[in-house]
Amino acid sequence: MSAPPQLVPHIPEDAPFNPAQRAWLNGFLAGLYSYAPAEASSQQRLRLAVLYASQTGTAEGLARKLAKELRSKNYEVALDSLEGYVPATLAAETHALFIVSTYGEGDPPDTAQAFFQQLCVERFPLLGNLSYSLFALGDTHYEHFCQFGRDLDAKLQSLGGTSFLDRAESDVDVDAPFAAWKSTLDLRLRELTPQSPPDVAPAITLTTDSAPAPNPAQTAASRSTPTRDNPYLAPIAEKRALTHPSSSKTTIHVEFDIAESSIHYEAGDACGIVPENSPHLVEAVLNLLPFTGEELVEIPKGGNVTLTEALRYHLALTRLTRKMVAHYADLAQCNRLRALLAPEKQVELDQYLHGRDLIDLLEQCPGAIQSPESLIQMLLRLTPRLYSISSSPVAHPGRISTTVSVVRYHKHNRNRGGVCSTLLADRVDIGDRLPLYIQPNKKFRLPVDSTAPIIMIGPGTGIAPFRAFLHERRATGATGRNWLFFGERSAATDFLYREELEAMRSDGHLTQLDTAFSRDQEQKIYVQDLMMQQARTLWSWLQDGAFVYVCGDGSHMAKDVDKTLHRIAEQQGGMSQDNAETYIHTIKEQHRYQKDVY
Repeated sequence: MSAPPQLVPHIPEDAPFNPAQRAWLNGFLAGLYSYAPAEASSQQRLRLAVLYASQTGTAEGLARKLAKELRSKNYEVALDSLEGYVPATLAAETHALFIVSTYGEGDPPDTAQAFFQQLCVERFPLLGNLSYSLFALGDTHYEHFCQFGRDLDAKLQSLGGTSFLDRAESDVDVDAPFAAWKSTLDLRLRELTPQSPPDVAPAITLTTDSAPAPNPAQTAASRSTPTRDNPYLAPIAEKRALTHPSSSKTTIHVEFDIAESSIHYEAGDACGIVPENSPHLVEAVLNLLPFTGEELVEIPKGGNVTLTEALRYHLALTRLTRKMVAHYADLAQCNRLRALLAPEKQVELDQYLHGRDLIDLLEQCPGAIQSPESLIQMLLRLTPRLYSISSSPVAHPGRISTTVSVVRYHKHNRNRGGVCSTLLADRVDIGDRLPLYIQPNKKFRLPVDSTAPIIMIGPGTGIAPFRAFLHERRATGATGRNWLFFGERSAATDFLYREELEAMRSDGHLTQLDTAFSRDQEQKIYVQDLMMQQARTLWSWLQDGAFVYVCGDGSHMAKDVDKTLHRIAEQQGGMSQDNAETYIHTIKEQHRYQKDVY
């Protein structure tokens, strides 16, 4: 006879707590009561909670892969996203593996913000029984590299958790760091389970050598599906400027022909383009080195290539990192560079790194690189650039388009530019082919209900997915209302897709179009200002079930938009600050508030 189910206690509505405190306490109680003791048959297996926080899907993919491999080794695995995960449940776990990415200015991904906020509340219960390891994903191009992973690690330790394996950090090229972490993880888990069954496989690995022989049909299908490591060489079908020649910036529309490929995407996804360095930049680098460029070097996943090919197609030349400066300072025995690496000099180091590249390093302390191998070891891999897709697969079959802001600037006595944006603008033309693949964005999707209204907030190139949304909704016959907030510098020079948007407004497909051109009047106006001007109507749409989408700059714009939404909830909804926060959190949980920011 089975035991009767436990009743989970809860905090009454009239208890003296605000909504956020009451939600946390209820979650804490639910977490404590949700942990079921292991069945007798699995008591000898080590239980592992694999928890992930993902913005674009990379962390989720790694977590699912890890969970599958751990299960094959007879571990009891509980896989879960930190979205909706009750932090107090950790108190009932003994071993956890975290795979988390960082978003914006060192913030948790949208899906993990509520989890981390609850973890940080005052007097959160100690996690003295928890042993864990953490794999952090980041991008060294951004200032707050892997910051959420570091913050989560520090918080878990402050609550009494024990890291049985030091935190590992990865740049956007995750394969090698993830494989190294898993290899060490496997050894530590074996130490924790000395009586593991004898049939447990010897190691967790990313390679296919130890995997069962794949089905030939599956292998063919896998090879035909473009990926980051096996992209499709897509011809450029169209390229045109979206800004006026007199504009202070350049934004272009680039369209690729994918009719002959097996590429499939959805509105809201991103396109990964594999760039190459400017041949002039490569030549300038070689001119500062004692090499001809014909020397053969070995590149991971690239095999043996000439040094020129390595610098052109495989290695990042335009950005510096702390690790690169430290490596070069040791080679050059350069005290000026070493001084910047002191902990108290972090601000000065950040200022030095901003806008400088490999050439600056070679010029400051010449003669340090004496072999091609030492140069290869110092440089990061040239990684794909992600662009929000601005086309709809339904409205634009066989095509995929991106909206690209071309990065150009003058710094430290040289003209410089973005690797991929200047490639698209200056060094390729219609008919040329570039390697690309699809980066799905499952957290940024149109509502399933085609009658639901949508509010899109996308200044600058943030308009890209909303162009896709508008074309998609028209092509599929969606009847829901569409409202777009768009902002740029000047209407005369920077009104991206102006003709399309005004035509959609004229025929009623775009129910409302609000534009903020910051430099067209003495006092600058931004999209969040227009939102406040339309606060009553916007609140009415929200009450009608509208979905809110934000795309663009995550460091400032998205935060300002979020604050504005809270203000509107307070003013138009008559809510307290706490209740407004609860309301915004609720529409996030309902997937009615989605962000694609960078």
